[in-house]
Formats: sequence, C-alpha cells, structure tokens
Amino acid sequence: MEEQVRTGARIGAVVVPVVVAALLGLAREVVATSGAVLVLVLVVVAVAAVGDRLAGVLAALSAAASFDYFLTAPFHRFTIVDRDDIETAILLLVIGLAVAEIARWGRSQAAQSHRRAGYLDGVARVAGLAAGGSSPASVAATIADMIAQVLDLDACLFEAAPRDGAPDHPVLQRDGTVTWGARTVDVRREGLPGMDVIELPAGHGHADGRFLLTASTEVRRPTHEQLLVAVTLAEQLTASRVADPAPPTDEPPYPGNSRR
Repeated sequence: MEEQVRTGARIGAVVVPVVVAALLGLAREVVATSGAVLVLVLVVVAVAAVGDRLAGVLAALSAAASFDYFLTAPFHRFTIVDRDDIETAILLLVIGLAVAEIARWGRSQAAQSHRRAGYLDGVARVAGLAAGGSSPASVAATIADMIAQVLDLDACLFEAAPRDGAPDHPVLQRDGTVTWGARTVDVRREGLPGMDVIELPAGHGHADGRFLLTASTEVRRPTHEQLLVAVTLAEQLTASRVADPAPPTDEPPYPGNSRR
C-alpha cells in the first residue's frame, strides 16, 4: 500500500502541474504571469507535502517545463525568448526544489520526534511493570520484545543466569557502543554483527543476566540513539527483580520477540 501511494504521488507530481499550467494558459489574458507562478509554486508545495523527495523534484521540474510550454511566448513550444520569462522559469524551478527539500526535512523531523516519543513511552511502560509487582519473567519478556522492536532484530531472548568470564560474543555496552573483543564495531557502517548473538547486560551488571540479540537475516544499522534506548530498557531489570536460580540452558527461559 505504501509503495502504491508513493507511486501515485510521483505520477501526480508530473501530471498535476501540467494540468494546472494548461488551465492557467487558457486564462492567461486575465491571469498575470506572477499570479500563475504563485499557483504553480503552491502545486509544488502540495505535492512535496504528501509525497517523497523524488515527487517534489518531479513536481518542480514539471512546473517549470509547464510554465515554459503554456505560459511563455512562443506558446506551446519549449522555447523562451523573453529574458524575464527565463529568469522566472529558473526561479520557479529553484523555489520548487527548495520547497521539496524543506518538506522532506520536515517529514524527517516529525518522524524522528514520533519515534522518540515511542521510545519514551516504552521505557515508561517497562518501568511501570517493574514497579508494579509484575513477575520477573513477564518484565524480561516485555523488555526483550521492546528491544527487538527498537533495533528491528530477528529475535531477542533473556538469559537469567550470570555469565562467567569474558564474553565470547559481541557486547552492546552501556554507552551504546558495540564491542567484539578489543574492537569497537562501527554499527552505522558495518551494521550489527550477524554471525553471532550480541550480548546486552541486564540491570546494572552481568549478575542480573543478559539479553541475547540476533540480527542475522539482514544488515541492521540502528542509530546510536536506538542503541541507547535498548540499553535503557535492559537496565530496567535490576538484580533484585531477576534473581532466578535456574541454571543456564541452551534454550533461554524467557523468550522475547521473534521475527523469524
């Protein structure tokens, strides 16, 4: 559905400025050139607001070409002989491209704000569960599910038993970095390690257990902010909440979200 909407917006970005310019061309005896340009700019703004960056660029190009074809002499030809009309066409194109980029930036900022609000709601929900008497298994499963969603993982499982010795797996540290042995993984460039599970210590130390993160089916490149959110979620489990005497098993006792 999203792809269909995107395709429809791009088609409209090409067609709508042509139709509007054609109608303005029929009334060019009563509509000033400046007024026609403002109308076309509004069309570009509308398309850029509902479409993606490509739709905005296509709308700007279509508006400039349509202005040339329908509203400048010689009419119905892609030729402009008047210097003022040339400058107007160029200005229309530049304004259209700028508007498209501004609209894209605005949508990006709105999406980021929405995601951050979701992260805060998730942390608050987990904190409420931990303080509300929910069982350790329930809290751990909820946190594992949220971590999987935040990082778009294949699976996230909680293992209650503490780890002995140095980790053999990559580790998501409390500062949001991922280390593998002595090396720090560049997550934005390389993605999360997919050849092995990633350990995320729960609570405030390894004695509280650990979450095991799996991202093997495709490359995931979460932001540093997303990694810090995952760490914050994991830290909601304290030693007093997850004191589970069960020994480690091959099948972690508290499964979280799995997308396989």
